[in-house]
Amino acid sequence: MRQNLHAVTLVVPDYDEAIAFYTKTLAFTLLQDIDLGQGKRWVRVAPPGGSAGSLLLAKAVTDAQFSAIGNQTGGRVGFFLETDNFDRDHETMRANGIQFEETPRHEPYGIVAVWRDPFGNRWDLIQFTGSASSGQKIPRG
Repeated sequence: MRQNLHAVTLVVPDYDEAIAFYTKTLAFTLLQDIDLGQGKRWVRVAPPGGSAGSLLLAKAVTDAQFSAIGNQTGGRVGFFLETDNFDRDHETMRANGIQFEETPRHEPYGIVAVWRDPFGNRWDLIQFTGSASSGQKIPRG
């Protein structure tokens, strides 16, 4: 059996604002932007060069949805942007106005730094090392 995680919903305040951030600031690819009527759109973006998974940008319309923007994971890091060159992407992101919450740190699984998107969601920029990149379980110390 073969399965893939196709998309993860990210609630945003505005479609066009989110598209602009992800495609211009982070250079994500706009995969789909389909008008579904009544102000609803099917909008998917994905990191450049990525081959699996995407974000489905969903515009908040209810009070509950608006209150979830930026806190969809209860304050935890909820999104992990894997890179093949941490230093390059860290520097590019900083030059594009991304503010990191910490200096890069080395962990047993790789190098990582936490940042927030303009909607308040916490992300890791991460470059895995060794077996961590192959999806193998990382031993707990």
